[in-house]
Amino acid sequence: MIELTEQHREAIARHAESEYPNECCGALLGRFEGGDKIVNEILPISNMREAAAKHNRFLIRPEEYLLCEKTAKKLSLEIIGFYHSHPDHPAKPSQYDLEHAFPVYSYVIVSVVNGSADKTTSWLLSDDRAVFNEEEVSR
Repeated sequence: MIELTEQHREAIARHAESEYPNECCGALLGRFEGGDKIVNEILPISNMREAAAKHNRFLIRPEEYLLCEKTAKKLSLEIIGFYHSHPDHPAKPSQYDLEHAFPVYSYVIVSVVNGSADKTTSWLLSDDRAVFNEEEVSR
C-alpha cells in the first residue's frame, strides 16, 4: 500500500493537467514502513524527452535523479517511487513502463482525458520484472 494525501493527489493532477498533452513526471519522497510506503513530498521533474516523443514517454535525466536523492537526504526521506501521467490513455502501465521500471518503487499513474485529470492508480513491479501489480492507494 502507498499512502498519498489528497493534497499530493491534487498536486500531481495539476502537474499532469499543466503538461497535457505531454506526459509529466515526478518523484515520490517518503518512508518505507513495513510493506507500506508513506509519501511526504512530491518533487516534479522536467520530462526530458524530445518534443516529438513527450506525449507518450517520459525520461528522467541522471542529474535530476541525483537531485531527487539529494533532496530526499536533506529532508531525511527516501525516494519511494515516481509518478507520471498518461494523456488520453488509461492509468495502467504501458510496455515502455514495464521495460524501464524497478522493483520496490511505487509507480503512480494519472490518466488525463481531454486535459482533465481522471483516474489515479499505483503499481508495483514484480521481483522478476515480468508484470506490474496494482497497489492500494490510501489517504
